[in-house]
Amino acid sequence: MNATRALAHRQPMIRFLGKRTTPATIDHTPHPHPASPTHELPNSFQSYRKKAQQHGPLNATPRALVGGHIGGAAGKNLGPIEAAKGLYFDRSELPQRFQQLSWTQAEMDLLESGGASQWA
Repeated sequence: MNATRALAHRQPMIRFLGKRTTPATIDHTPHPHPASPTHELPNSFQSYRKKAQQHGPLNATPRALVGGHIGGAAGKNLGPIEAAKGLYFDRSELPQRFQQLSWTQAEMDLLESGGASQWA
């Protein structure tokens, strides 16, 4: 049996530079995200909601909001959802060169055999 050797001093591999200090002042004022397209903050939350879209327009008319929330009415009552130029919602809307290619029978047989039929 080997006896455990007691270590005299443990030296951590990480070296911390100086004592921990918190900044005297921290700026908590809102600022736009660096990647924002407009580089400015909205005037108010209401003005943001008028332009925002998530699963349909968020600025629905009161008659489309049943019970005060989206989902209480049919989707067609919320208004049209149009993708901007150059944007697509589904892969099937992409140009033909980007659409998924169909599998050939030889490729399906190769997959089903686990690749063994390629050398048979």
